Amino acid sequence: MTTTPPPVSEPDPSALVYSGNHVGLCAGCQRKTHRYGNGGSPLCSWCMADAKAQWDARVRYTNTRPQEQGLPAQIATAYD
Repeated sequence: MTTTPPPVSEPDPSALVYSGNHVGLCAGCQRKTHRYGNGGSPLCSWCMADAKAQWDARVRYTNTRPQEQGLPAQIATAYD
């Protein structure tokens, strides 16, 4: 991981975009994240980056979170 994640008390950027019924706790660090519904993931963007770093070349991950217009750059890049 290239950047240090913020404290767990701060939500994943995806949690700020979606309503309360789509937000849940990350399975790794218990940070609020977009967990349920279309594009949800059980891991926040920081835990997902750590998990992807441990995968080998045979594993592929398709991000299903929509890229919304008008999001600040730091939020849009957190999905990648």
